[in-house]
Amino acid sequence: MTATPAPARQAAPAARMWPLYAVGFTTAFGAHGIAASLGGHSDDAVTSLLVLGGLLALYDGAEVVLKPLFGTLADRVGARPVLLGGLVAFALASATYVAADSPGWLWAARLGQGAAASAFSPSASALVARLNPVAKHGRAFGSYGFYKSIGYTLGPLLGGVLVWVGGLRLLFAVLAVLGAAVALWAAVAVPHVPPLPKQRQTVLDLGRRLADPAFLRPTAALAAATAALSVGVGFLPVSGAAAGLGAVATGAAVSVLAACAAVVQPKAGRALDEGRLTVRTGLTAGLLITAAGLACAMLPGLAGVLAAAALIGTGTGLITPLGFAALAASTPAERLGQTMGSAELGRELGDAGGPLLVAAAASLAGLTYGYATLALLLAIAPALTLVTRRRAIRGVAREPSGGG
Repeated sequence: MTATPAPARQAAPAARMWPLYAVGFTTAFGAHGIAASLGGHSDDAVTSLLVLGGLLALYDGAEVVLKPLFGTLADRVGARPVLLGGLVAFALASATYVAADSPGWLWAARLGQGAAASAFSPSASALVARLNPVAKHGRAFGSYGFYKSIGYTLGPLLGGVLVWVGGLRLLFAVLAVLGAAVALWAAVAVPHVPPLPKQRQTVLDLGRRLADPAFLRPTAALAAATAALSVGVGFLPVSGAAAGLGAVATGAAVSVLAACAAVVQPKAGRALDEGRLTVRTGLTAGLLITAAGLACAMLPGLAGVLAAAALIGTGTGLITPLGFAALAASTPAERLGQTMGSAELGRELGDAGGPLLVAAAASLAGLTYGYATLALLLAIAPALTLVTRRRAIRGVAREPSGGG
């Protein structure tokens, strides 16, 4: 798969990119703000852990099913209309619960939000790629990831404050206003990027493209990073509580994770653009750092929790912009939406699969072994890469120099 030059891939003024950064913040803030607040909602809407799990899964399930479809639609009709339609749908879905305020409408609103995010999230990623030259993809995706991480960081905090002040209806009202405001901003500032002509693609052609290592490697790394991030957010507070730490200390640890991810992403993207870092080296290092963070989570006490949070955040922050930049560089411009949607599907599977894997291992042998299982899985591929590269270097060094 080779990149196809496109007239739209020119230097983007900052005014064009800020609404896309706001989109990244919106999807992250909406997902984590509500997810972190539902468990503390004590009225008839959330009556049991089973109901809570269903509401959480509903949002993610919609994204798993619909992101590749909306990514393909973005390639067909243009990413901008899909982006705007998704943001408007997100605002309307949020407003339905504000107006109805009943358990049934909470389910409907949550499903609608997930479906809407499935439209505007891959469209935003495609626009980030289309509106920036390949030489600046690392920096662009690093900045996009930075604001998304800010949304992940502030979502639980601000969401909790809003629910404390006015209940879930206030949180949904704020999300409705946020979605509408970002949609209006994007409509004014984001330029029209027309869909590019493309050859007809069969299912077999799609399968070959998605099976290409140029797609599989960065997507697998993104899925692994998301799995570790989800495990860190979900299970590090459990480890902290088991070590006798209070809610403030464990909450601070999760904030350290998100903050490290936010700080590292723009730096990693800039290093890629300036040639100081390659995708292969960065992904390998990011996976090893993330695995080391999971290993630190096995250590008792606050030191282990904080070290795990810092390393997991750093590793995932390194992987995310490099993975998306690699996907954008290796994908024909007319297929960017489809590729970003499929890659987002991989991330969603990692988001769900990581906690399930750790929980399964923890149920058999304890949480320490759950961390160890995921750490081992994340370390296998980069370790093999390093061994293979070292053997190749040694083989070249041992070859006799040719004589004339």
